[in-house]
Amino acid sequence: MKNSEGQKVPEITFRAREGSAWKDITTKDLFAGKTVVVFSLPGAFTPTCSSNHVPRYNELAPVFKAKGVDDIVCMSVNDGFVMQAWQVDQDAENIRFVPDGNGEFTQALGLLVDKRSLGFGQRSWRYSMLVKDGVIVKQFIEPERDGDPFEVSDAETMLRYLDENVQLPHDVLMISRAGCSFCDQAKAMLEQRGIEYDEVPANPRRLKAVSGKTTTPQIFVDGEYVGGAAELEAWLSQHG
Repeated sequence: MKNSEGQKVPEITFRAREGSAWKDITTKDLFAGKTVVVFSLPGAFTPTCSSNHVPRYNELAPVFKAKGVDDIVCMSVNDGFVMQAWQVDQDAENIRFVPDGNGEFTQALGLLVDKRSLGFGQRSWRYSMLVKDGVIVKQFIEPERDGDPFEVSDAETMLRYLDENVQLPHDVLMISRAGCSFCDQAKAMLEQRGIEYDEVPANPRRLKAVSGKTTTPQIFVDGEYVGGAAELEAWLSQHG
């Protein structure tokens, strides 16, 4: 795979969809005078792209912005209709989805690959890059081997390139019930500190399977079990 660090991005006009209309987007529109992170992948709605690649860039967009990144662009060799539908499906409002429908941008970068064995035709190899005012400063290109490796083009790797000491936000999951006052207390504590969280509705099996408890909330932070509202308060006093 070709590495294009130090070179200007290819001059391409992309055909995208905005609402119900077509819109031409040029390379200049995307990159001129801006610091932009681009990540590209084999296809919209595909497993790794939908479950990890896009969601994590979307979740960490505020951290990228704090590190001086103006825009995050997701690119794929798909048409404008598909990319528009995928963005809606992903609820990824922090990312700009750009369709490289004819593969011209990807081919000019030397990263177009043959996926006919999967019925995909020509697609993009998975990579990410940092572009400053149209110049490619850094590329993370996945290793050349069979399948679809996903090791270096992730959001965390790019953030650590921008700042090796970057502090990532905590990943918080709360199992809760509607009308639970302790759940409301826990949410308020997190929101007061600006800590985002995902919420899962409780049922007995779910609660017992992951915590051995039957009460709510049950809270997990960065892959570790914390407990209920009181335990969260104690955890926040040390980490929050």
